[in-house]
Amino acid sequence: MAGGHAPNRPTITQIAGVTPCPGGWLVLPARLSGIAIITDEVVVIETLSGVLDHKPTFDTAAIEVPIGLFDEPSAPYRNCDAAARELIGWPRASALFAVPSRAALQAPTFEAARQLEPWISRSDWRRFRWIRQAEAEIQPFHQRRWFSAHSDLSYVSLNGDEPLASSPHLDEGVAERRALLQQRMPGVEEVLDRTPPAGATRIHLVRAAGLLWTARRAQGRAATRLPVEGDWDASGLRMELVR
Repeated sequence: MAGGHAPNRPTITQIAGVTPCPGGWLVLPARLSGIAIITDEVVVIETLSGVLDHKPTFDTAAIEVPIGLFDEPSAPYRNCDAAARELIGWPRASALFAVPSRAALQAPTFEAARQLEPWISRSDWRRFRWIRQAEAEIQPFHQRRWFSAHSDLSYVSLNGDEPLASSPHLDEGVAERRALLQQRMPGVEEVLDRTPPAGATRIHLVRAAGLLWTARRAQGRAATRLPVEGDWDASGLRMELVR
């Protein structure tokens, strides 16, 4: 109408849950409008640089990779990891893996890394591929929008800070997490019924859907940090997990 005012429209923000997968990084984008959340197509992007350059740009994203490392060999767990393992509880705490120092991450071979940090296993060494990308690509300014998270921690938050005993690798564990998503983020649970894109499996869909909860909380400034007081590494990166 001439001379009238355009109706107020809710602001739409772009959020995402991102988790490592064999093909690179599985990305679950979503649009957040008020309390409504609409998921978009799940994609696998080969490199973290490609994820960071995703269009449209994410206003907030929760990514399942450690950000911020000790320079020299240290204990397997940073303060944030130890706090998260306590919240996640037994038996799922074992899914939050130990985090290498930069010295171990840069070691040329598995044997050389183990000489620096004897706790490193073959499976830890295989996970280094994703941590190396985070170490190379993520800078302090990214942490205004990109939050290091863990899907098990996200589901504990979805469950009212009560640990889950089931495994997301099993049908009953998927069903338990589906029910939590349906209760707290209606509509997002349908992601678990999608066919995973090439380079990913169902477990990656489960993880990304949980991470979307943390991204939503971070966007709404409702997320909490572990540890609360804050730790920084020598590069100025916050060593934290957000839930």
